Parts: sequence; C-alpha cells; structure tokens
Amino acid sequence: MEQVAAAVSLGRIELAAEISVPEHAQGLVLFAHGSGSSRNSPRNRHVAETLYRGSIGTVLIDLLTEAEEAVDVQTRELRFSIGMLGRRLAAITDWIGRQPNLQHLGLG
Repeated sequence: MEQVAAAVSLGRIELAAEISVPEHAQGLVLFAHGSGSSRNSPRNRHVAETLYRGSIGTVLIDLLTEAEEAVDVQTRELRFSIGMLGRRLAAITDWIGRQPNLQHLGLG
C-alpha cells in the first residue's frame, strides 16, 4: 500500500495524516484519531490496508497536534473537548472536498 504523509493545514494548526488512494478508487474512508490512538495504530493500519486492496482510499489523521497530545496524556482535558474535535473533523472533511485527487470520491 502506497501511503503519502501529509500535513493537513486547518488555519493556525497542522494535523499529521497518512493518505492512501489506490488507482481507480471507489471511495474514501476517513479515520480520525483523538487521544490515546493515532494514525499509526497497527489495527487501523491493517483495516486501511484491507480497504486499499478493495479499491477504497483512506485518510488516517490525528485530531490533536503532537504538542496537544503530550498535554492530553498528562491532563486528559483535550480528549473530551467535543466542540474542538468536532470542528476539526468538519474542517478535515472540508479539506478533503477541496483536494483535486480526493473530492470526487464518496466519503465515509
């Protein structure tokens, strides 16, 4: 599976992502990770690889920056910031819709 590392810019922050889109992709699945898990999760990478083999593209993205994740590990305050996480998820969805190589794919 060919993955492209990306920094998704959402205004003042950038979120780390891994994007994989097979040739003739039939759709795209967004894996959004909060605290305690990440785009590097072996389980989610396995699922993403299976989807890729089935002609489904994937975007694995962390909803927290590395600095925010470090704070959250200590305080656990950001993992429950539903408003912030929801806004970021909406912004990522909008970002996908603006990408020429992704915008034509159905998103799940």
